[in-house]
Amino acid sequence: QVRLVESGGGLVQPGGSLRLSCVSSGNNFSQYYMAWYRQAPGKERELVADINGFDNINYADFVKGRFTISRDNAKKTVYLQMNSLKYEDTAVYYCKSVRRGFQFWGQGTQVTVSP
Repeated sequence: QVRLVESGGGLVQPGGSLRLSCVSSGNNFSQYYMAWYRQAPGKERELVADINGFDNINYADFVKGRFTISRDNAKKTVYLQMNSLKYEDTAVYYCKSVRRGFQFWGQGTQVTVSP
């Protein structure tokens, strides 16, 4: 069983920044696909950004140029740097890992963009 623990969410004003962290348990972290998803109230969960074991990165169009995903394999941690936050970025942000065909999710961290 893999455990993912997110942190770094909070309340921020429009235009502000936050950095989310997701710490993973288990071995061979560097080999695994990691992703950030988000789910706003009344909406489906959607992919924000992902990074695989070769450091190939993809971003959803709605965050390109504002968010950056990165990983520190020594710390078994994936980050999501979020800049220029907008009201519509308000959501619960989840970390996901895929290992040997199995999906693992964190518990989520709330990000609220409000004056």
